[in-house]
Amino acid sequence: IGVGLVGFGLFFILFGVLLYFDSVLLAFGNILFLSGLVFIIGFRRTFTFFFQRPKLKGTSFFFGGVLIVLMRWPLLGMLLEGYGFVTLFR
Repeated sequence: IGVGLVGFGLFFILFGVLLYFDSVLLAFGNILFLSGLVFIIGFRRTFTFFFQRPKLKGTSFFFGGVLIVLMRWPLLGMLLEGYGFVTLFR
């Protein structure tokens, strides 16, 4: 279930970007991606991964970007998410 949710999440994010940053598709993709991540590695491991002391900057940018996309500012939100994603997985 988790791999399917992550796959659909990435598909909706890609499709939202291809359709000139459609905010509904991007928001739906973000929600599916995060819920799939929780299904794959579990809630506790997801929480400890995102909220480690050295990764708090990346986490804040990533979740801030998700929040901005949900508030219908897709371009700015995706830029923040991208920076947060790169900072998290550096």
